[in-house]
Amino acid sequence: MTSSKKTKRTCIYGHVYEKSSDCPTCPICENERKPETGFLSILSAPALRALESKEIMTVEDLAQYREKEILSLHGIGPASMPKLRNALQEKGLEFKNG
Repeated sequence: MTSSKKTKRTCIYGHVYEKSSDCPTCPICENERKPETGFLSILSAPALRALESKEIMTVEDLAQYREKEILSLHGIGPASMPKLRNALQEKGLEFKNG
């Protein structure tokens, strides 16, 4: 097993953090921008960014898409889908058919 060496970085907002991957995303910034309530608050940062990139900000917005379309977004994985289905169900909605 190889150990991944973490490097110290500073984001454009001055947050200092360590990361072992090449990903440029600041975890502190990601944590600060995550909603505290609503269905978006239960998602991982990549899933949140994926939905935001399509301007999906509400459960009603989500219901305008087919499940296959959402799953094809970069950042949405199989673990996100049950959370999204439950959020829709709680509002009496479902993914678009087809």
